[in-house]
Amino acid sequence: MARVSQEHLDARRRQILDGAALCFARNGFHATSMQDVLKEVDLSAGAVYRYFSGKEELIGAIVAETLGSVRDAFEEVARQGPPPPPDELVASVLGRTLAARESLVVDGRPAFPRLVIQVWTETLRNEELALLLRDGYGSVRAAWGRIVEGYQEAGMMRADVAPDHVARTMIAAVLGFIAQQSLFGPAPIEVLRDGLRALTGMRDGDTPTGGSQLG
Repeated sequence: MARVSQEHLDARRRQILDGAALCFARNGFHATSMQDVLKEVDLSAGAVYRYFSGKEELIGAIVAETLGSVRDAFEEVARQGPPPPPDELVASVLGRTLAARESLVVDGRPAFPRLVIQVWTETLRNEELALLLRDGYGSVRAAWGRIVEGYQEAGMMRADVAPDHVARTMIAAVLGFIAQQSLFGPAPIEVLRDGLRALTGMRDGDTPTGGSQLG
């Protein structure tokens, strides 16, 4: 019997994960059955169960893969000295994350933002998934914290702010941007980049030109 190559195994696993992600984004976790996944990927039950024991394992694999790729990207940047500014960094990492999944489309829209919302909802009833998500975001926060320390050491950011506070704020901005895409439709990554650039470029004492001032 011919030996199946690792490349073939990886491609088959990718096919199953992408098909499951489409099903989950389209119908949600509860309304999606393994039969739906089998139909989506056009594979036999045996072929799919060779890789994943069921729906819960598929969900966990999708979440772990996404958070792992984001964490790795930020950790790579954290090793640079100094790291690129936050607006460029976020645009680069999130842009790569979205681009890697741009082929996944539901009703003419990118599936990834919808999938993220589904994952958040599922954590309310699935403690195992909630733990996976907390651990994943925790590693991203830690990587962001090291990036902030790099900014502070280079004199690019105030030293009197806790790195974790900045890390949580940046994660909130990214997650909010993804949520907006799910609610309001796709938006180019430049929207987030330019908004962050404007906010981080503000200085004490800056005042608006024209119009009234609050207070």
